[in-house]
Amino acid sequence: MENKVTFRNAERKDTGLILQFVKELAAYEDMSDDVIADESILETWIFDKQKAEVLFAVVDGTEVGFALFFHNFLGRAGLYLEDLFVMPEYRGKGYGKALLKKLASIAVERGCGRFEWVCLDWNKPSIDFYLSLGAEPQADWTIYRMSGDTLTKFAE
Repeated sequence: MENKVTFRNAERKDTGLILQFVKELAAYEDMSDDVIADESILETWIFDKQKAEVLFAVVDGTEVGFALFFHNFLGRAGLYLEDLFVMPEYRGKGYGKALLKKLASIAVERGCGRFEWVCLDWNKPSIDFYLSLGAEPQADWTIYRMSGDTLTKFAE
């Protein structure tokens, strides 16, 4: 790593910064139109309802990356990484790996049985990176999703 990285948990005052990272990740993934979050939504779900946590990677006093995660469950809690993003100018310096290692240590400290995330099929640089860490793709699983009107109508 070029400079020492430290980590800090997000606080309520960081809501705008979290939104900035979410939007930058969405732009990278060509999914900006899918972002429905605003500061109020993030504040409610992360800080009021405590349904997710955010960890920042900090270098020389600057937040250079973030991870948004929560727990899932399959007989034993797991740590699920929803979003991971390192600012482009800080990539290739080990900060993404450091974030993942920190999350892995959180999972171990909390007694989680696994650490999981998804990656877009076209994102070869990230896939290669994850494979280099020893992560294994779960080819037997397909993600299914209901959202918007479909979710609302199905719930009725």
